[in-house]
Amino acid sequence: MYSVAFSPDGERLVSAGDNGAVRVWNVATGRQIGAPLTGHAGAVYSVAFSSDGERLVSAGDDGAVRVWDAVIGRQIGAPLTGDTPVYSVAFSSDGERLASAGIGSTVRIWNAATHRQLGAPLIGDTGWVYSVALSSDGEHLASAGDDKTVRVWDAATGRQLGVPLAGHTGPVYSVAFSSDGERLVSAGDDKTVRVWDAATGRQLGVPLAGHTGPVNSVVFSPDGERVASAGDDKTVRVWDAATGRQLGVPLAGHTGPVNSVVFSPDGERVASAGDDKTVRVWDAATGRQLGVPFTGHTGPVNSVVFSPDGERVASAGDDGVVRVWDAATGRQLGVPFTGHTGPVNSVVFSPDGERVASAGDDGVVRVWDAATGRQLGVPFTGHTGPVRSVAFSPDGERLASAGDDKTVRIWDAATGRQIGAPLTGHTGSVRSVAFSPDGERLASAGADGTVRIWNVGIPYDLQSLLRAACGIAVRPFAPEEWRRYIPGEPYRQPSCPVTR
Repeated sequence: MYSVAFSPDGERLVSAGDNGAVRVWNVATGRQIGAPLTGHAGAVYSVAFSSDGERLVSAGDDGAVRVWDAVIGRQIGAPLTGDTPVYSVAFSSDGERLASAGIGSTVRIWNAATHRQLGAPLIGDTGWVYSVALSSDGEHLASAGDDKTVRVWDAATGRQLGVPLAGHTGPVYSVAFSSDGERLVSAGDDKTVRVWDAATGRQLGVPLAGHTGPVNSVVFSPDGERVASAGDDKTVRVWDAATGRQLGVPLAGHTGPVNSVVFSPDGERVASAGDDKTVRVWDAATGRQLGVPFTGHTGPVNSVVFSPDGERVASAGDDGVVRVWDAATGRQLGVPFTGHTGPVNSVVFSPDGERVASAGDDGVVRVWDAATGRQLGVPFTGHTGPVRSVAFSPDGERLASAGDDKTVRIWDAATGRQIGAPLTGHTGSVRSVAFSPDGERLASAGADGTVRIWNVGIPYDLQSLLRAACGIAVRPFAPEEWRRYIPGEPYRQPSCPVTR
């Protein structure tokens, strides 16, 4: 038995297997309904109901996709042919399209009524494609196969979405969205800064070159017109985001590699932090250092961030502490935030400025009261190695973290509960993570030289998550899937919410 699926009303079950027959069963009685649906000349690997339960689709070893009248068991029209064998097939939620995938490294979309192929095959997988699924709104299609990848496509145009943004020739250390969410900027070991179209993944213009060593941090100005970068060459540089032209001379003053850079909310200042144990603030227009360096850290400073109102700066470093400073005077506010048991690699303010989140080599994410320095709740644990980056969602309700265990994780910022399974795909340490301004996407950058974009806009309360997942999978959760993707919640039957 290779495939089984419930009808939308849960009253029937369809099954298919090695003998080439498709069978429909009464779920309540276990009795087979009518005769087997025959026509396939070999094993049937995939079967699915349409959303109205009136049709069935099946696919298998003979390379044919067949559509059946689910009530009378009659085949509708001629088989849909293109690949041999076909391993997976699915209806769109409106029943108007079909998707199939198989040995030919391609995914095909068909008109379910006319059986005509829509557009060219979706080519991108480099091996056999074993599974395909249409999103509940029918706009996206996901495929998975032999090449160890999951790819997401625009179901209407056939354009692949969310592919790794490839271009860097070495590890990528930092990534950030523009304020409108339309562009991404990345920086890395190859000494370059690159700007990308966030929707298409296309690199915009030529790489921004000028740093003479690895670039550790990059950020857009609030208006999206400039980019600031910082690197091992001890400099901070400001660029015209549209033309890639460097603006003015490098901001020089640090006596060692610069690990982090950020614009103030009004775009008028830049803050930087580095191996020389200092935080520095600069006039973004003139490049002039404002005041004296902020000193207090006893080791390299790995991360710096402005508060949303621009009045405070938070920093974190190898000394294992988080410090908050008066952005105008450089005076440390209160005592250091202590709790991490190793270097702290990343720090960020919540959108309302009331909390600070930090992440470090001890593998945990911690949330603090920004005014008192008191740790809020327990540490967020799950990563199996150092955590390199942490970011709040724009509404402050979620946190994203990334680390050496090659994963990106999303958390409930209030409870510390991990939301869903880790996001996997990077083949090396993940060094930077950033939410899009609308909170619907997450960008990550890693040592594998890629920038990846993730769709994190699925509602994450349990009922909505189940409804979305079941709509895409067109079947209930298996117990082992439940344990993996919904940890901490007891398995339930039925695992999918009943829709009326």
